[in-house]
Amino acid sequence: MRFNRPLQGMLFALCLALIAFDKEADPFAEDPNLLVQFRSGFTDAAAPLLDIAAQPIRALKGIGPYFRRQGDLVAENARLREEVRDTQYWIDLANQRLDRMQEYEKALSIENESTPDRIAAWTVADPQGPFVRSRLIGVGRALGVRNGFPVINIYGLVGRIVEAGDRSSRVLLLTDLNSRIPVMADRTNARAIMIGDNSANPRLDFVARDAVLESGDRIVTSGDDGVLPRGLPIGEAQPTRDGGWRVQLYSDLAPVDLVWVWPYERTPEPSASGESVAEVAEPAADAAAPEAEPPVAQQPAAAAPEEAPADTPDQDQGVEEQG
Repeated sequence: MRFNRPLQGMLFALCLALIAFDKEADPFAEDPNLLVQFRSGFTDAAAPLLDIAAQPIRALKGIGPYFRRQGDLVAENARLREEVRDTQYWIDLANQRLDRMQEYEKALSIENESTPDRIAAWTVADPQGPFVRSRLIGVGRALGVRNGFPVINIYGLVGRIVEAGDRSSRVLLLTDLNSRIPVMADRTNARAIMIGDNSANPRLDFVARDAVLESGDRIVTSGDDGVLPRGLPIGEAQPTRDGGWRVQLYSDLAPVDLVWVWPYERTPEPSASGESVAEVAEPAADAAAPEAEPPVAQQPAAAAPEEAPADTPDQDQGVEEQG
């Protein structure tokens, strides 16, 4: 097909105009070029019309998936109702156990420590820190964060504070090579040390020979070191091919983004209370002193009968009989 010369000239001029105006627009430019303005205006005018025209087509396309989805919704609702019933059962059981535990604490005169307020924080990666597996959080000593405080997320223990600044802190994750935490199995109280080795699942070392562990046992902190509280959830025990044990962490179930710092006061040493052994022994000696005084006061009373025979009537009568 041949075009006449005027039409070819017009098409050629149009191509040159499009090439001239088809430049990469500066997103920060205050005055975009004419082609960008024309394209933006055409899009603004055509978008509502295209949206109105597409609604009937969307409705027709959604009829089939809608009815297919109804069967799935019925099954999902039945499953959720069953979970609600199971959850209510466990809630009632937990309340019963709580009441029983409170009665036991009253009978044994056990003081239940109040749970401190947790400190929420967001975490960021720490690729240039001194540890391989660590995170930075945006809270520090200004909000009460101290070294050694445990850090948890919605599933379990994440790590502990190793460096606390005024407005930020560094969290040593459980998977780091420098992490050492005493743990125990929640089912059998079998003790072990969970050691990080920069892998996803820390290993359990120093497990007793008579320890009873099974796959899936819940691993929690034992609190034997006095640094972390007892009972913080960590993960589940998983056997390895070489006969060892590793822990599948609960904290890996979700990204470590929002965490809570758990304020926990360590168990103080006896010397940290400010009382020495001599100070404790002095009150005991003072308390024993009144018991030693009565025998000293009774000594004169015991010696009195020895002097009495000189003036007794029996002795005078014996002297007259001899005379």
